[in-house]
Amino acid sequence: MLPYESPWMDDELRTFRETVTRFVETEMQPHDARWRAQQHVDREVWHQAGKTGLLLLDVPDEYGGGGGDFRHEVVLYEELARRGLSGFGQSVHSIAAHYVLNHGSEAQKHRWLPRLARGELIGAIAMTEPGAGSDLQGIRTRAERDGDHYVVNGSKIFITNGGSASLLMLVVRTDPGDRKRGLSILMVETEGLEGYRVGRVLDKMGMHAQDTAELFFENVRVPVDCLLGPEEGRGLYQLMADLPYERAIIAVCGVGAMEGALAETSQYVKERKAFGQPVGVMQHVRFKLAECATITRVARVFVDDCIQKLIAGRLDTETASMAKYWVTDMQQQVLDECVQLHGGYGYMNEYLVCRMFADARVQRIYGGTNEIMKELISRSV
Repeated sequence: MLPYESPWMDDELRTFRETVTRFVETEMQPHDARWRAQQHVDREVWHQAGKTGLLLLDVPDEYGGGGGDFRHEVVLYEELARRGLSGFGQSVHSIAAHYVLNHGSEAQKHRWLPRLARGELIGAIAMTEPGAGSDLQGIRTRAERDGDHYVVNGSKIFITNGGSASLLMLVVRTDPGDRKRGLSILMVETEGLEGYRVGRVLDKMGMHAQDTAELFFENVRVPVDCLLGPEEGRGLYQLMADLPYERAIIAVCGVGAMEGALAETSQYVKERKAFGQPVGVMQHVRFKLAECATITRVARVFVDDCIQKLIAGRLDTETASMAKYWVTDMQQQVLDECVQLHGGYGYMNEYLVCRMFADARVQRIYGGTNEIMKELISRSV
């Protein structure tokens, strides 16, 4: 690839990237095959990441976070995505923490954020249900007030970090008569919680190292001081306010995966020989690499602009939706070409591009389907 450096990079971030790269290559990459086989990352890696200062990088240090900004998070996402390390659910962990940071009371921030930053708690977002995905107003999991507790009944599905999560950002219905204002968010610590059950870890097309699971709630009692925000019924507003952050992360990971796959493929075609010469000297291969490199660069420049807007507090819902949908569509396209350029080896799981291709497919679904992204964008056109 032609030299390019994001305009938001500086010397401190370059040094930080070296720290991240060392951690990823020594503490994570060697274990990825085992993690994929067991369908979850080791709990110890969360503790190690916390001790190294790699969790909640853009959360203020007064709450135990790294005291940086979104750029620090981006560096971690990029280094993971470029190596196809999709099992470590730091993005969801961080998103859950940001709901506490943005909407929680001071007591709640001090209660949960330092433990999330240390890796003592693993965060998850328990939003999707068997009958409610992109349509959040279809959520049926119920929380009924009973004295100083809520009693929760229902189920969730496709929950990232679900098998290992110890703090759930749980979206519930507190008013069954109001589809829009009837949702609330509870922060639920799961250890030893009576009536709470983790179902099966789901067998997915990709992301095999990620413990995506079903969750079940049967008369689960949650203290009322776990309600996020000053009152019930603010859940939908809270979700809408924080979704641009989540969608920016998805786009960042998409670009990182494209860059990693392109570098891997470029190296492969230079070494692989056919008809007595490296595959990479063939015009068709060179042109395909040129197309992929151009798409990846355009995506990178667009995402870099989104990163800068987010840091400045100017990333709007429509632009975040554009980045999420377009980048993930292009991610699948570029990775498909990279698989093709690997020939039969591209279909083998031992090759990085194969794993990346399977992992990429869900990018167009979670965080709001790309069709929903287009619907949101169309409202501003």
